[in-house]
Amino acid sequence: MVRRIVRIALISLMAVLFTGIRGMSQEVRIWKLNGVDRQALIFKPAGSSFSNGALPPVVFAFHGHGGNMRQASRSFAYQDEWPQAVVVYMQGLPTPGALTDPAGLKNGWQARKGDELDRDLKFFDTVLNSLTVEKSIDPARVFVTGHSNGGGFTYLLWANRAPKIRAFAPVSAIGNKEFAAASSVPKPVIHIMGYADPLVRPRWQEITIGVDVQINGVAKSGCSWENAGDIKTTLYRSDKSTPVVVGVHPGGHVFPRGASTLIVKFFQMVDMKTGQISGSL
Repeated sequence: MVRRIVRIALISLMAVLFTGIRGMSQEVRIWKLNGVDRQALIFKPAGSSFSNGALPPVVFAFHGHGGNMRQASRSFAYQDEWPQAVVVYMQGLPTPGALTDPAGLKNGWQARKGDELDRDLKFFDTVLNSLTVEKSIDPARVFVTGHSNGGGFTYLLWANRAPKIRAFAPVSAIGNKEFAAASSVPKPVIHIMGYADPLVRPRWQEITIGVDVQINGVAKSGCSWENAGDIKTTLYRSDKSTPVVVGVHPGGHVFPRGASTLIVKFFQMVDMKTGQISGSL
């Protein structure tokens, strides 16, 4: 019995030390919107600011259709790649899927403006406003990313909330016709896709990337940027300070190894004031 108690105490102490080393807190918060509880899993760095006194950036991450916030926090792990940022994993609600789950039995995100009474756009607004009012984040340093249906919602946010967001990172996703028609605000973007994606076809994603290129007014020829895992990227510079990075890998409809590393590096290298890509590019 004594050994068991000592063992439990040591495990607890190691957990405390690990949390202290990472320097992050973790909490689930709930907002009630139109009578429905909406949840988000939030990781925060120790303290509320960087050493220079600035408030931290925030990364909003959206799971794919059928996913959830906890699974996304493990798969994406942006809190590990960027421990100085606030990372918000939002939880979707049962939603009809455009390609799968027409009955809407699984968690997901609205596909178009007006769908589901814009409950997910309102959810994003509410969480962003809460963190801003609490002075938990720098509202000028808001980044958005998502996989699959969550990536589609990332494009929906570009079309409808562009002034509030610094840069975007959709993975295995497309922007619908609304995005092509409505999104005229240039923004830095990194889009990662798999050449063997059987669900969100590569040719569909290439059409969306073409819209990214058109909106951002990038150079016709790109240059090699960073690689991670099986992902190889090409950077297209923009005279509007809104570059486009395209990452490709040979896999299918997955969140590929190395994606979080590249996305965080892209976010970090987008200068907060000018929008230029800085560093060794």
